[in-house]
Amino acid sequence: MPNPRIKRDPKVMMGKPVIAGTRITVEHILRCLAAGDSTEHIIGNYPHLTIEDIRAAQAFAADHLAHEGIVAAE
Repeated sequence: MPNPRIKRDPKVMMGKPVIAGTRITVEHILRCLAAGDSTEHIIGNYPHLTIEDIRAAQAFAADHLAHEGIVAAE
């Protein structure tokens, strides 16, 4: 499901999905969360981000995985 908070532009971060109006990639946000950073910590490091931006990054990743191909067991 498209989200206006997530943008892709080949001229910004080589076309990786970013939070609109920033150069902060969805990947970076997910890696911060995976490393155990809280949303408050991420926002503290990037004060122009909002909790909605972080949730949009998570939703974008979930949507991407939902459309991933399935490999059948042998």
